[in-house]
Amino acid sequence: MKDKRGDCSLLTEETLHSMQKIKPSLVGSVMARNIGRMTAFMLVVTFTAPFAAYHVASGAAVSALEAQLQRSLVLTNRAIATEVERFRYLPLVIGEDARIRALSAAGRDAAVLDAANLYLQTVVRQAGAAELYVLDSRGVTLAASNFATAESFIGHDYSFRPYFQDAIHNGEGRYYAIGVTTKKPGYFLSSRIDIPDRPPIIVVVKADLQPLEVTWEAAGVQTAIADRWGIVFLSGNPDWKYRPLAPLSREAAERVAAERTYDGTDLAEAKPILPAGVVPPINAADMPALRVDGEGQQLLARFSAIEPDSWIVLAATSTEDIAKLAGFWALAALIAGLVATGSLYFLHQRALLIRMRLRQGEILELKVAERTQDLAREIDMRKRTEDELRRAQEGLVHSEKMAALGRMSTAIVHEVSQPLAALEATLATVGVLAEKEAAAKVGERLLDARALVKRMQRTVKHLKTFGRKGASELEAVDIDIVIRNAIDLATPRAKALGVVPAVEVQGPAPVIAAVGVKVEQVMLNLLLNALDAVEGRPAPSVTIRRTTDAGQVSVTVIDNGTGIAPEHRDRVAEPFFTTKLTGEGLGLGLSIATAIVQEFGGEITFAEAPGGGTMATMSMPIGMPSAHPLEAAQ
Repeated sequence: MKDKRGDCSLLTEETLHSMQKIKPSLVGSVMARNIGRMTAFMLVVTFTAPFAAYHVASGAAVSALEAQLQRSLVLTNRAIATEVERFRYLPLVIGEDARIRALSAAGRDAAVLDAANLYLQTVVRQAGAAELYVLDSRGVTLAASNFATAESFIGHDYSFRPYFQDAIHNGEGRYYAIGVTTKKPGYFLSSRIDIPDRPPIIVVVKADLQPLEVTWEAAGVQTAIADRWGIVFLSGNPDWKYRPLAPLSREAAERVAAERTYDGTDLAEAKPILPAGVVPPINAADMPALRVDGEGQQLLARFSAIEPDSWIVLAATSTEDIAKLAGFWALAALIAGLVATGSLYFLHQRALLIRMRLRQGEILELKVAERTQDLAREIDMRKRTEDELRRAQEGLVHSEKMAALGRMSTAIVHEVSQPLAALEATLATVGVLAEKEAAAKVGERLLDARALVKRMQRTVKHLKTFGRKGASELEAVDIDIVIRNAIDLATPRAKALGVVPAVEVQGPAPVIAAVGVKVEQVMLNLLLNALDAVEGRPAPSVTIRRTTDAGQVSVTVIDNGTGIAPEHRDRVAEPFFTTKLTGEGLGLGLSIATAIVQEFGGEITFAEAPGGGTMATMSMPIGMPSAHPLEAAQ
């Protein structure tokens, strides 16, 4: 950055030196002419650019709206096709049922009709159709899903409906209309069921397309569907419903009246939606976008067709934002022109400002470099402080382990002295037996001596492992082995108190990612605290319970001691807090244990045990260790 800025400064100085060689008047004249020409050009551009920007932005906005409408048409067509296809094959499937086919028999009794009605009622509930009914070859309803309602179709003649006539002649029919019985609109799909040696029957399903209309209206979408005559029967705009796109022809009016398609509506008084002179599109895909009046606002509309019903889908959107957007860009162009024109008068000030900013930048870089050095020193000091704190923490952890060993020293000496005394007596017996040449008994006594040596070795091994400073590498730790090692270390103390810790485990031994000796230290600390709590109690007992649940392993140490006072329960893990007499501890055990468990993603909690005493629970996540050391993970 300094080199580049130095080059800029050099270039500026060379330019000033070259300009100093020219006469000031000539330089002023040339600059004035150039600025005058550029100003005149910018004024022309400033006053013509808004008009051009307005037309370009308007055209772009219209194109964007047309593309949006085209996408809306595609989605609408797919939604309609999906809704219709749900029930397309339902009449044929129902027609294969024996209860429906039995309706074609001449002698239909009440049992046959009841079975068919109940079956249709069940299918409607499961399939989600509006209604299901069966017509005979004359168009009279034999059975219907709404047989038990006041609007039952049974006995009604629907032979005038196109869907019946098409099904009789072509095998299937489809038609949208307002129901003459229920006065509710729906889409009727019919299929002829041919039965050998019997008159055919017609199965009709009525699908409710009103949810589409409700969705459009709730979303404020200007979408509508018109039939082949151009009459809108579904619309997100309530003002368009049951209105023709263009004035109806005489033939269309007569057919709609004969078929009672929109029974109860006055189509003759309905105002056409499209502007006068615009004919509904024959091929909606080829028809350009149109401007349509919609409740006092201008709408841009596009069309598409849905086969095989020859429906016309209309999607429209307001054009109010087009003028606003075009006006915004025209105003932006005007402002840009004015800004560009005014900027010509400030070129010299800008050059001076740039040079001043360059000098300020150099000063700022210097200050940043100084501050960077200060931060580097602060970071180095912080790292040293953190290292010292880490070493101090490790020293405290080791000191607490040594303190735990000190608390058990008397019992440990007793644990080792007993095998030593027994070993001495055994070896003396071996000497006597050797003099008597009793080789068999000598071997037995030597085996006893070896067992005593192994017992002392195991105790010393645990003490040696526990006493060394812990590593920081994560390893796979078997929690049950941790429990056994802690019990072995605390056994002398437990024997001195007359306590045999009970162990209860649930399921196979889980593995955790931790440092074994540290977890063992936590376990020993909890166990020793439990033993201290039951000292002097009648019938003392300590139970270690290991459970697993939801990827966590929990080890609970339960004692029947005096328990933790409620006012002390939240402070037991604080450093240097202790309820023991002076000299019996520093109060760091539970604080360090809590820090160790939290280091491996776990926690220690305390609660009152049933019947009195304390429940100390160590919970840790189950999982294998990663390849990174614990310190790197921190």
